[in-house]
Amino acid sequence: MKIQLDFWAVLAEWPILLLGVGWTLALTIAAVLVGTSLGIACAWVRARGFGDALAPAWLKAVVGGYVEAIRNTPFIIQLFFIFFGLPAMGLKLSAESASFLAMTINLGAYATEIIRAGLESTPKGQIEASESLALNRWQIFTRVVLPPALKKIWPSMVSQSIIVMLGSSVCGQISIQELSYAADLIQSRNFRSFEAFIIIGGIYLMLSIFLRAALNWAGEKLIFGGRPS
Repeated sequence: MKIQLDFWAVLAEWPILLLGVGWTLALTIAAVLVGTSLGIACAWVRARGFGDALAPAWLKAVVGGYVEAIRNTPFIIQLFFIFFGLPAMGLKLSAESASFLAMTINLGAYATEIIRAGLESTPKGQIEASESLALNRWQIFTRVVLPPALKKIWPSMVSQSIIVMLGSSVCGQISIQELSYAADLIQSRNFRSFEAFIIIGGIYLMLSIFLRAALNWAGEKLIFGGRPS
């Protein structure tokens, strides 16, 4: 039996594909920005503390429970709990808000442990030297501890961000019009499932390459400021 492939039948639906790319990038960028910030805050709580700014035990327990719960459950369960479970408690979110919240919470948990490793690698003498210069807790953390820690763990953060972007494909299950939703919609119209998912896979690959390059550039130019290693 001869199989005839027709990729143009899928590419002809380019407005749907373009919308899918837009939603995938929008969710990813928002989740990376907020999720990384959440990871920094939680990593500080779980780290050893700096100076006398130690987190209380109850807060460490809360953050530890959050990290373990998210890192040991599937992302799709987290997404369904937020979108289908929270309404039973009186909190109803739109599909867009639920997807953003699920991706942010997921990235935040993984980022916590990644960033924590960077924070704990800071030499104690470096912190003590900062204290001798009369820097306050906030200055020590933001100027002395955090920048070199982020630089050490940035490749891991970039990889985790890409994983979150690829994980956004399950958000189509709650009708977010991202790339996997676009593939399902197109193949339901023209029955070109093989071609649709081949093209979507290629788009995900290009987005991953683009996102890695963009985050690496952002790290060097915007976060590290050209600081030497």
